[in-house]
Amino acid sequence: MHFTLSDLLMDITQNAAESGADLVEVDVQETEKEFRFVIKDNGKGMSKEELRLAIDPFHTDGQKHPGRKVGLGIPFLIQTANQSAGGWDFVSEKNTGTTVTAWFDKQNVDTPPVGDLPGMFRTLFLFPGPKEVLVRRKLHDGVRNIEYEARKSELLDVLGDFEDVSSLMLLNRYLHSMEDDNEEDEG
Repeated sequence: MHFTLSDLLMDITQNAAESGADLVEVDVQETEKEFRFVIKDNGKGMSKEELRLAIDPFHTDGQKHPGRKVGLGIPFLIQTANQSAGGWDFVSEKNTGTTVTAWFDKQNVDTPPVGDLPGMFRTLFLFPGPKEVLVRRKLHDGVRNIEYEARKSELLDVLGDFEDVSSLMLLNRYLHSMEDDNEEDEG
């Protein structure tokens, strides 16, 4: 079960990372009224039939999850978006990639909390597979105005191997500071 929008975003981004993609792009935009994300990969993509099956809560890719017959990530996303007066869109082309877009009405009582986005971004950078993960974040909620971009390749150049504990701590501190940066500037 997903307790936050960050959990949903993580699940869908993990699918992108496991798609054979070299590049995964994650755009997260937030206002006081809406939370929206777009995940784009250049992985194996899906045919129309595969996309139809991916939306079905009672089907999963037997190669990706041997022995498991049910894949609920995308169906949970669809259910959550629909229940929270939001929406969703999937575009995929075989051997080209997939783009998943979802939006949620933050003022709707059924919309889960956003969750720990910087912590989730950190985990995205640790996914094996894609050579490049690009995160773009915009938050304009009437109180905070935050915009930043982070690239896996640049972070690796600066911080070194993500398997080193001190590098992980610096990565975590950096991503959290990007969320708090504008608040500190105003004070």
